[in-house]
Amino acid sequence: MPENGHNIFGMNIAIVIHLINIIVYFEHNERMIFYMQKVDMIVKAPHFYTMEGEGVGYKSGVAMAVDSGKIIAIDKEDVINKEYSAEETIDLTHHAIFPGFIDAHMHTGLAIMRGLAQDTNNWMMYGLQPFDNVATQEEKLAGSRLAIIEAIKAGTTTLGDFEVNMDPVCEFIYKVGARGNIAHTIRSAKRRVYDPGELYEFDEALGEMSFKENLELFDKWHDKGDGRIKILFGPQGVDFLSKDLLLEIQRVAKERNTKIHMHTQQGDRETYQVVKRYNKRPIEWLKDIGFLDETLIAVHLTDANDDEAKVVAKSGASMIVCPGSIGIIDGIVPPSTAFQEAGGNVALGSDQAPGNNCHNIINEMKLVTLFNKIKYKNPETMPAWRALRMATIEGARAIGLGNLVGSLEVGKRADFIAIDLNKPSMLPTFTTPMRNIVPNLVYSARGEEVALSVVDGKVIYKDGKILQIDEDEYLEAVNKYSKGIGERATEEFNKIDGTNSRFMKENKL
Repeated sequence: MPENGHNIFGMNIAIVIHLINIIVYFEHNERMIFYMQKVDMIVKAPHFYTMEGEGVGYKSGVAMAVDSGKIIAIDKEDVINKEYSAEETIDLTHHAIFPGFIDAHMHTGLAIMRGLAQDTNNWMMYGLQPFDNVATQEEKLAGSRLAIIEAIKAGTTTLGDFEVNMDPVCEFIYKVGARGNIAHTIRSAKRRVYDPGELYEFDEALGEMSFKENLELFDKWHDKGDGRIKILFGPQGVDFLSKDLLLEIQRVAKERNTKIHMHTQQGDRETYQVVKRYNKRPIEWLKDIGFLDETLIAVHLTDANDDEAKVVAKSGASMIVCPGSIGIIDGIVPPSTAFQEAGGNVALGSDQAPGNNCHNIINEMKLVTLFNKIKYKNPETMPAWRALRMATIEGARAIGLGNLVGSLEVGKRADFIAIDLNKPSMLPTFTTPMRNIVPNLVYSARGEEVALSVVDGKVIYKDGKILQIDEDEYLEAVNKYSKGIGERATEEFNKIDGTNSRFMKENKL
């Protein structure tokens, strides 16, 4: 009996100890759960390109925590798992995470005329004009929606549109959940296309009216959507406005703490006009009147030489280069490399579909590298990583959003994309002795590699679909307009008898 009693006593002690251990275990884990910070999203992937520092900020073995639209932590995956619990965990096993791409300069409405203005000199007159003159605002809005859908599906999260009738465009960008950097076109020049040698006729009332429309757009949309929509001021070009109106726009832009988005020395036509009117080239004249400073985003610089580009860069202004558009419609490589060498920030833009033919920043990354290598006859000029920075952090700084987006850093808005590395264009993946993910993205990818897009911590694109809209509804709407535009443009198209008109007669289109 004592022996049996001893055994029973021993078993009871063992049970008690076991129960105590269980209680301690659960109390510990309850405390761990209690102390874990609850967040909206945790993102896991084998590769992160944060764009921190001077390179691409590559990290592996990490995860990212997102809450209230912001990045709150990027750390080792086991640390994130211990410190955070999430409403949603995005676990991407064969992907690379990048900041969302920035398309800094677009004319989205012209997408309704895609493919109608290439392969010709005097692009605006012989290519675009017959169709643009007859297209309605309703038709151009359909083009805008098409371009925005196209851009998002190729990884763009920030869209820099520049046109008139921007209110419904803002509405659509807001609806799809993207970020917009929008400028309304301001101009005093009465007509769009001019005979060679003709000095533009200004209508100051027209200029003041378009300026007022820009102000109204600002008052309605600036900082809407939790700051996703920003409104800039958009003088069409130094040749299209008077000095007094330009300086008034600058004063108001500074007063409202926003940027000026302006075509700057965009071609020999502009240079001719400014020289004839002011006896100075555009950049020299802008410097003389005090217009070159950090408020200006100079678009194109097509007719600027390297020295002029450096003057703009050293003033604190930034630049947007649209390699595909300017390459196709002008056959020119703008001086973006010289601008960067002078310390300036350069963003990429897709410009407009009738000339460039697509709104795909991956395409622009490839073209800016290719064209500059050819221009300088040096394969080391404009490496892939530099183009990626232009599409992300450098682009964000150029358009005034560097404190919000462009890199994956704690405190910034959670705008990012996931690139599927199992797509044929991204294979194979090397990590030793070098990583080839960035070169493959820039030189090989087409846009279909984008598997996921997130803006402000919300998924806007996944598995080939933009989530907040029925894409097909908007895409189907586009085709119904082409016949009407074509019929209304036929007379002027044939009268001009440009290159494409001759191609049609020769059955080459």
